Amino acid sequence: MNQLQKYTWLIDTIRRAGKISHRDLSERWERNKELSDCKPLHRATFNRWKDAIFDQFGIIISCQKTGGYLYYIENPEDIDEDKLRKWMLDSFAAGNIIGEHMSLKDRIMVDEIPSGREHLTTILQAMKDNRVVLITHHPFNRPRGNTFAIEPYCVRLFEKRWYVLGHNMRDEIKVYALDRLENVEITDDTFRLPKGFSAEEFFAERFGVVIGGFDVKPERIVVRADRNHKHYVATLPLHHSQRLLEDCGEYADYELFLAPTYDFVMKLLHSGAMLEVIYPPSLRRTMKGWISDMNELYKND
Repeated sequence: MNQLQKYTWLIDTIRRAGKISHRDLSERWERNKELSDCKPLHRATFNRWKDAIFDQFGIIISCQKTGGYLYYIENPEDIDEDKLRKWMLDSFAAGNIIGEHMSLKDRIMVDEIPSGREHLTTILQAMKDNRVVLITHHPFNRPRGNTFAIEPYCVRLFEKRWYVLGHNMRDEIKVYALDRLENVEITDDTFRLPKGFSAEEFFAERFGVVIGGFDVKPERIVVRADRNHKHYVATLPLHHSQRLLEDCGEYADYELFLAPTYDFVMKLLHSGAMLEVIYPPSLRRTMKGWISDMNELYKND
């Protein structure tokens, strides 16, 4: 186990406990044979990890001296409000939990992410140094890949694929799936990130990674989820802008504000008849067109 896994185990254990003594921490650590090799968590080791966690993550583990010297996370809001930090800690915590139960490996199922992770490290290093990268991109609909340079602005994980948003030499800002990259090389050329660029703001009014077609403008969208699907939409929102307009029992209406791009339409179609577009009429016509095409495939059965 590497140090990062140890740190995330400690953070997650304290987060879930709320407040916990060093003795209880050590006992939990010792019980997890996969993690501790049945060795206790010595206080000196705990103190080193606590200091390293503050240095690397900015997370403060404090001690409540009244009532038995209990340790707790002093600034949990810094975890909850930082999406990347929370995602990373939750991912490592889930990995640690599964690692504790490897005897159940034949009963734990996960989805694989297509290859492309080998390029992620290279692109992140280029982003850190503001270096141009030379990529060989091979789209699904082309017989061979093309090699060209891009300025990597940000990366995004979406629908089990990693993507890089880059500014290419044709002065286009485009998204490239990492699993479609045959090669990535960092060059000596540098670039300057546009002033005020924010990855979150760039994608704020988009559903996923389809950004081509800036002619597809963000707009108010209202969808209706039936009684069987409304709870899924409520607990796993379609978009961060989603808000409940009305719950009538038999159905619930939700309002969103985003650009209705191709990937958003595919998401709506995924829910079938359980989700209906109420507004705008243009999106209803788009949905109707896709449904009509689907009907043509099966109408003679």
